Amino acid sequence: MGIYLNPGNELFQEMVNSHMYVDKTRIIAYLNPLIKTNRKYVCISRPRRFGKSVAGNMLAAYYGRDCDSSDIFSRYLVAGSEEYSIHLNKYNVIFINTQRFIGLKKDGEAFSDCISREIIRELNDEYPDVQVSDDDALWVKLSKIYSKTKIPFIFIIDEWDCLFRDTATKADKNIQKDYLDFIRDTLKDQSYVGLAYMTGILPIKKYGEHSALNMFSEFSMTDMRPMEEYAGFTESEVEALCREYDMPISDMKEYYDGYMVGNVHIYNPSSVVQAIESRKISNFWTKTETYEALKSYITYNFDGLKDKVVRMIAGERVKVNTLTFQNDMTSFDVADDILTLLIHLGYLTFSAQTEEAWIPNTEVRQEFVNSITVAGWSGAADAIRESDELLKATIAGNEKLVAEAIEKTHEENVSVIQYNDENSLSCVIALAYYSARARYDIYRELPSGKGFADLTFIPRKGNDYPAMIIELKWDNAAESAIDQINDKSYIEGLKSYMGKVLLVGVNYNKTDKKHECRIEEVEI
Repeated sequence: MGIYLNPGNELFQEMVNSHMYVDKTRIIAYLNPLIKTNRKYVCISRPRRFGKSVAGNMLAAYYGRDCDSSDIFSRYLVAGSEEYSIHLNKYNVIFINTQRFIGLKKDGEAFSDCISREIIRELNDEYPDVQVSDDDALWVKLSKIYSKTKIPFIFIIDEWDCLFRDTATKADKNIQKDYLDFIRDTLKDQSYVGLAYMTGILPIKKYGEHSALNMFSEFSMTDMRPMEEYAGFTESEVEALCREYDMPISDMKEYYDGYMVGNVHIYNPSSVVQAIESRKISNFWTKTETYEALKSYITYNFDGLKDKVVRMIAGERVKVNTLTFQNDMTSFDVADDILTLLIHLGYLTFSAQTEEAWIPNTEVRQEFVNSITVAGWSGAADAIRESDELLKATIAGNEKLVAEAIEKTHEENVSVIQYNDENSLSCVIALAYYSARARYDIYRELPSGKGFADLTFIPRKGNDYPAMIIELKWDNAAESAIDQINDKSYIEGLKSYMGKVLLVGVNYNKTDKKHECRIEEVEI
């Protein structure tokens, strides 16, 4: 066994020895039928700490011919698949963690030459009778070995995109071009390739003629189908862990769920594991990336970016065109490029069906709040900071104070959220009540009675806060909003809730730019 050639099963064995291993071996059953076909090139990108390296080590343990992994895999789901035994430990595996080569590269040496040098060194040890000249490329050595042995190579390339993310190399087009040429020359149309599996954070770089590593089928956070269940922990997997370790699924869902990959709910696996190990719900994943990283992207001076970020913090979804993104961390032309990057980094989630992005959960939303606070977005930051006082005033029935607080939020964010309809008013209300998210499930346009309530706040189990129904009016009267709540029986949308309900009517007068509020209390 070597470092790059057939690295063995030790790292995967350590993973399955841990007390919280979640079985993701079914991805092997998906990959096996692709071997030695024209679909043998697969690139899966997902955020940091979402299990990319674990999957790479698993594939190396399963395919590598210099070890026997039958005892490991026999207890997992892949063992029941039709082709399980056909491919188990039958191939030469070449495992490349691209990030490690950044430190190995000699001064003046091409990045591709560095990778080739290290791999050829191990190939020479394993196949000393297969000779190539010092000037020959890696693909020449691999071709000769395959010609002699007829054993295909499985390529696993982890952190494939690090040259487009690393501070020292992400703007160096020459290094990137050399690297992409190396991948293409080593893998494309080579008979020795049984399977090529690449993983990283970014999709394959769109880089002129090299946009083409076009032999790869790509699966990313903008469209993972049909690989959704391998992007993170699924809901059923997290529910099983919560039952086993007696952790609250509702809190796990609020903090770490929210990633929609196709139609599958995905949880952040790293945060789930850390929450269970520490026996507490907290912000774990975002601590691996300081708020400075997020702040540096959301403060780009693109028209409309600030508006979209504030709307998402307030709980809205925004339309995003992901097609213009160049799959790097430097080429930004429009706001949607920044938002697409944030989707791939895991700060946002995305629906390919509706082409909308949003902040997935409480853990990430707090990171946005931290970023806008230090970035000088005083209007939105002040509204969030003062939102707890607004909630208290609402519960106390202080109509004047509620109207004044909402008006202040509007005035301080007028350059970001332009009032032109009830949707904009709804966004301001949601931002003003930001702190309520810690105590309530908040619904926009909830089907209720004979229509749709603008905003419905249903208290979570374990607190005695009243439910709230907020109806919004534009150039009308707050009393008419209360009337609409009653006339259309919006209260029926609360269903299983029993207790105090606050009916809140808010009107904005376009002429004098004033807000008014009416609050009624009922019991159900």
